[in-house]
Amino acid sequence: MAVRPPRYDRTHGCGGVVSGASSSTPAEKKRGAGLAIASLSLGTGLNPLNSSMIAVALVDLQKTFTLGIAEATWVITAFYLASAAGQPLMGRLGDRFGPRRLFMFGMVVVMVVAVLTPFAPSFAWVCVGRVGLAIGTATAFPSAVAMVRPISKASGVSTPRLLGRIQMANTAGAAIGPVVGGLLVSTLGWPAIFAVNVPLALLALIGTRMFAPADAARRAERLRTLVVQSDVPGIALFIGTLVALLIFLLGLQSTPAWWLLAVAVVAGGAFVWRELTASTPFIDLRLLAANRSLMMVYLCFAVFNLVYYTAFFGLPQLLQDHGGYNAGITGLLMFPLAAVTIGLTPLGARWIERRGLRFTLLVGGVGLIVGTALLAVAAATVNPIAMLLITAAMGAPYCIVSIAMNQALYASARPKDRGVAAGIFQTSRYVGAIAATTVLGIVLTDGSGPNASAQWLIVIAIATGLAIVHALLLGSWHPREYEEQDTSGVPTTR
Repeated sequence: MAVRPPRYDRTHGCGGVVSGASSSTPAEKKRGAGLAIASLSLGTGLNPLNSSMIAVALVDLQKTFTLGIAEATWVITAFYLASAAGQPLMGRLGDRFGPRRLFMFGMVVVMVVAVLTPFAPSFAWVCVGRVGLAIGTATAFPSAVAMVRPISKASGVSTPRLLGRIQMANTAGAAIGPVVGGLLVSTLGWPAIFAVNVPLALLALIGTRMFAPADAARRAERLRTLVVQSDVPGIALFIGTLVALLIFLLGLQSTPAWWLLAVAVVAGGAFVWRELTASTPFIDLRLLAANRSLMMVYLCFAVFNLVYYTAFFGLPQLLQDHGGYNAGITGLLMFPLAAVTIGLTPLGARWIERRGLRFTLLVGGVGLIVGTALLAVAAATVNPIAMLLITAAMGAPYCIVSIAMNQALYASARPKDRGVAAGIFQTSRYVGAIAATTVLGIVLTDGSGPNASAQWLIVIAIATGLAIVHALLLGSWHPREYEEQDTSGVPTTR
């Protein structure tokens, strides 16, 4: 295969000079690196921002398009399905076309979708818009991570520090989502949560264009090779299985479509066969079969996200439908959940270092049970003070478990498998979130009626039961023995 010659254009590098030049001072290079990372962080923050803003827009969408809760949850499910498929695929595309080029393309996709979706004539087109947002924002994180090393090399700023800034942007995006979404929906309506992406994506695109390093020369590959390496058939079977199963489950209360269950079983079997035989599988089932510790991490993380997102998406629905709060106030009442997560992140990391990973996981698991059970109070009262305290109480275990589960991932995966393992880890997050919206769609059928409190108690009973299962699974997890001699910087497990 022919190798393309190096490409140097007018794009500025980290030091603010033409790529390939070395006349910038160290201070200029660090400043350029800071602007590059700020631009990349803004782009990566769009995915969690859009993921969390929608939580306070469901009621407005229901009223606009005359929907039930089960139908409205598809606007969330569509986003997570596309994200689950898009994240690993975008990593491959970044390797093929260059991470900087892919990042900027993704920001263009976000802007186009954000401009068009507010004019959607039907709810189905809104869901299509959410899929477009998921695909566009999915380009950001793998592209940003790929650009960290050249930025670090050019500026002298350590890679962990740059990665830490990007991670904080992702956490902040999820944190401010309900507040930003609530203010936008209460003042401008649901179209505003799409339109707000336009200036943010534009800033990210311009900053990346000006300050991020140009893509290195890359070996040209055939499209067929790219398709095979991305396992597009496996991704299609994965999505087909989930969609068929979700439609079947959401239709159980009316007339169950049993043929969809059969489709889900057949597609699921075909997916397993494909992943076991593919040279580069979307989800490496062989890796899971050979590593019980890693498989337990994925199972625990999926159950954890099922519990968390049941509260994250269910509570705003209850506060607006049953409590009568508008979207703006609901967003403010939800803010402590994410704010506590941000505030406790440094303490959570220190706790792991001092007390050990397994102990921290168990503490977080027990805290999740308590925090979830406290949500039952909302069935009796939606007093704002009580809601602020309850959402803050949910934030603490979420922070602890999130940090510890990330460490457990690296404690369970072999160093050579950690890239693939991290991709499957993200997929397990999306699967948990999709399952949560399905639970809400099945149980919460009368959010503003007399049965709202009873239905909420059923949701919390399910979530609390799953939180107990999660804690038991955490208790059965043990790191692989080779991790005890690993020197990768992961805290020693005890």
